[in-house]
Amino acid sequence: LIQKEISKDGGRVSLVTEDAEDLWTVYNLISVGDSVRATTIRKVATESLTGSVSSEKLRINLTIKVEDVDFDAQVPMIRLKGKNIVENEFVKLGAYHTLELENNRKFTLAKPGWDSVASELVEKACDPTAKADLAAVVMQEGLAYVCLITASMTLTRQRVEVSIPRKQGAAAMGREKAINKFYDQVIRAIVQHIDFSVVKCLLIASPGFVKDGFLQYLKEQGQKQDLKGVLEHLPKFVACHCSAGHKHALKEVLSDPSVAARLENTKAAAENKALTDFFQMLNNQPERTAYGEAHVRRACNIGAIDTLMISDNLFRAPDPAVRKKYVELVEAVKDGGGTALIFSTMHVTGEQLQKLSGLAAILRFPMPEEEEEAAAEEEEGDDDSGDDWDLIAELLNPSK
Repeated sequence: LIQKEISKDGGRVSLVTEDAEDLWTVYNLISVGDSVRATTIRKVATESLTGSVSSEKLRINLTIKVEDVDFDAQVPMIRLKGKNIVENEFVKLGAYHTLELENNRKFTLAKPGWDSVASELVEKACDPTAKADLAAVVMQEGLAYVCLITASMTLTRQRVEVSIPRKQGAAAMGREKAINKFYDQVIRAIVQHIDFSVVKCLLIASPGFVKDGFLQYLKEQGQKQDLKGVLEHLPKFVACHCSAGHKHALKEVLSDPSVAARLENTKAAAENKALTDFFQMLNNQPERTAYGEAHVRRACNIGAIDTLMISDNLFRAPDPAVRKKYVELVEAVKDGGGTALIFSTMHVTGEQLQKLSGLAAILRFPMPEEEEEAAAEEEEGDDDSGDDWDLIAELLNPSK
C-alpha cells in the first residue's frame, strides 16, 4: 500500500502487488465503472515534416474507466479494458486501451464509493502476515500435485507424473527404480516451490501407504544428499490419508479433524472449519442451516445467522446494485453479531461453496416453520437454489 484516501463517498488507493494472491485480491476489488491509472506501452503513430508516417512503442501513463476485467492465473496478470478518460498527448479521450497489471508495478484505483467489503479487502491484502503458510503434496503411485494453499486460492505449483510398472509381470523388475524416480521428482518439486521460511505446515496426503514410503525415502535421501533445507523442517510435515492423488482430494484432507488441529495457525483454517461445520450441521441438524439466496436472506432478517459463507464471485457482479445487495447482507450479519467469511472461488473450499449457489449459513437457532415453507415455495423455481439432494450427498461424502 503506497497511498490510501478512501471513504463511502469515493476515493483512491495506490498499490503495488507482490504475488499472485495480491493480484487475485485486486481482481476482486476492481469493478466495472472504476477508474485505474497505470503505466502501459502503446504503439503511437507520428507524421514527419515530409509526410511519412512512422510508429513506435512508447511507455505512457493512462487512466481508463473500466468496462471489462479479466484475471489470468497462469501469468499471473489482470487485464483491464476501458476508455481513456484523462487527456493525453498520445491517446485521444474515449480511445479504448487494455491495461495489464502485473506484480511489482504501481497502479492507482479510484472508485465512486468504497463499501465495507472493498475496504476490508485492501486492509487484509496489506497485512504483512497474510501470505501462503500452508502447502500440500497430494499423491498416489506415479502422480503427485505440489500445491500452495492461501486464504484465497489453491495454487498448483507442479504436477509430477511417472509411469510405474505393475507388481507382476516382466516389467516388475523396474518397479522399484521407477518409484524412486517418482519420489526424487517430488522432492525436487518441494525444494523448488516451497519456501519453509513462510510455510508452517506441509501436508503429505495419499491413499494407502504411498505417503509413508515417500517420507521414508525422503529421510534416507535427505541424509545421503545433505538436504538440510528440507530435513530441518521435517516437523512441519504431516502425513494424512485421502481417497485419491488428485487435487480435488484436498477438500477431504482439510476436513480431517486430526489435520485441522495442526492447521489452527494457518489462514485457510477458518474457511475450511466453517464449511466442515456446515456440512456436519446439514447432516445432523438441517433445520439449523440455510443455503441459496432466498433462504439465507430470510434467516438474516430474523437475526438467525451465526456464520455466513459467501463466494467472492458474487461481489464481482457487473451491476453495482447486485454487489451492493451482497455487501449489505455481509454488513447485516456482522451488525447482528455474526461472522461473515468470504470464500475464494480459486480455493478448494470456495469450489465446494459454489456448488451450493455460493451462499450458505450456519444458524443460531432453527428457522420458524412458516418461514421455511415460504422459502421453499419461493425457491421451487430457482435453478440456483442448491435444492439438489444428489449434489448434497456428493458434498457430504466427497470420497465417493
